[in-house]
Amino acid sequence: MTVAPDFFDTEPRNWRARLAVSVEVMRELSRSTDPQEMYAVFTRRISQLFPLSRHLTIARRGLHDPEYRVVRYSMWKESVNPWKESHRLPVHHGGILAQLLYGDQPRVIDNLNIDPDDPAAEYLVGQRSLLAIPHFEHGVASSMVVITRDDTATFPRERVADLVLLSNLFARATQTVVLSQAVKEAFDGLDYELRSIAEIQKSLLPAEKPKVPNLDVAVHYQTAKRAGGDYYDFFPLPNDRLGVLIADASGHGAPAAVLMAVAHSIAHTRPEPPQSPGEFLTYMNAHLTRRYTRPTGSFMTAFYAVFDPTNGTLSYASAGHNPPRLLRCADGFKLALNRAQKLPLGIKPDEVYLEQTLPLLPGDQVVLFTDGVIEAVNTEGDVFGSARIDEELETCLPSAGALLRAILASHSLFTAGTTPADDRTLVVVKRT
Repeated sequence: MTVAPDFFDTEPRNWRARLAVSVEVMRELSRSTDPQEMYAVFTRRISQLFPLSRHLTIARRGLHDPEYRVVRYSMWKESVNPWKESHRLPVHHGGILAQLLYGDQPRVIDNLNIDPDDPAAEYLVGQRSLLAIPHFEHGVASSMVVITRDDTATFPRERVADLVLLSNLFARATQTVVLSQAVKEAFDGLDYELRSIAEIQKSLLPAEKPKVPNLDVAVHYQTAKRAGGDYYDFFPLPNDRLGVLIADASGHGAPAAVLMAVAHSIAHTRPEPPQSPGEFLTYMNAHLTRRYTRPTGSFMTAFYAVFDPTNGTLSYASAGHNPPRLLRCADGFKLALNRAQKLPLGIKPDEVYLEQTLPLLPGDQVVLFTDGVIEAVNTEGDVFGSARIDEELETCLPSAGALLRAILASHSLFTAGTTPADDRTLVVVKRT
């Protein structure tokens, strides 16, 4: 390393050398991602620029005047990580180092004399001049660097300002690295928890599509984050009927996933099969509201339908959910299933949900979806909307899977270049 004749000489003739040293030090520090490594680099560089006899760092975090902890000392044979092993660091009480630390000011001592009984004696014995540089945090000196030499009057006061500034900038940079590591560790822990929640949530969803005579079913499920609040379920019913539930919990991420899991538990611990859509949503609402949602203000939209291909009927009830779309392939008739709308689940405990019944003819196809599908936006800020689902419905495709793929292709083309902001679920049911 090329060192300026005197790094702290600010005369114009020395600016090139000072700049070269500064760049080299900063370049090396920028490669460090560990605060211990950064400290080693910094002390080595400073010792080259400003030779010292000893240096130590003291701190007062978590302590009270006149207590202090020695976190680093140049004469120690073993380096201790103060961020991870603070329990190994010695704590002292009173003496000159406590006075310096709690004084919150830089200090130069030209002729140092240490009382043998002072706790600092083991660190400063034989040293004759001292410079104390406080590191400020929230306006007070949370720590302090103490550097010494074994000759008297060796720290020119005109250099102290530069050293205070340089040392504090380094301390802030180190603290930033420490905080970044803490944030990363917290994020990794949270991400692991969310992945676990997502795996549990997926295990609650149907493992396979239902097999019911004369009905074809296809499903697409995508969460915006690790875990989400969308929920769909199938209930095989007597006489070759099929119950289809689609729901969307308020909020996003883990809270919505928890509400989804609660709804799943309520639906599957019900003693009777959910043969009546209105009665089933009334039951779900009562249990959600009285036990779970009222303290948090959360809620869930839901749509439950019973498909009966044998008798050619479709019965449904809705708790504030987006109306599914029906296309009658026999004559091209399209219909929004919006005749049985009531409040979302979890708002009013005594809400009674009514139901509607309509014919279900061969070739009829029904698309159920959550609002993450129709509220998705493109790069221009335009909303996908339910009209684009209607456009895909106009073609009577041979299977539920073919219709689902057509809708997804249209959706992917529309939202290309954007990131999903909400969970997206599509369920397609076709009477064959």
